[in-house]
Amino acid sequence: MDSIRLVLFLTLHHCNTSLSLSRAPGAPEGEGGPAAGPPNLTSNRRLQQTQAQVDEVVDIMRVNVDKVLERDQKLSELDDRADALQAGASQFESSAAKLKNKYWWKNCKVGS
Repeated sequence: MDSIRLVLFLTLHHCNTSLSLSRAPGAPEGEGGPAAGPPNLTSNRRLQQTQAQVDEVVDIMRVNVDKVLERDQKLSELDDRADALQAGASQFESSAAKLKNKYWWKNCKVGS
């Protein structure tokens, strides 16, 4: 479960780092590259679209990770229930064998 969270963190960090690297250091958001002139409107629009796509993917990833964590919890609970059933089955098998032996001896005594 912790490894899933680590992967999500690293992925989200990578996405945010990649976006911040697409701007010049110290440049305000929306300005692309080291150009000293006014920002290119088309470039800003593309950057906004890319940011929107990244945000959408991040949201989807968060939902997916939540689902995976929930699934992991349910699988753990199911595993615990299966272990309890196995223990109950072993106890039943042992009790049935003892009862079988008891009545086998009882039949031997009655038959004699």
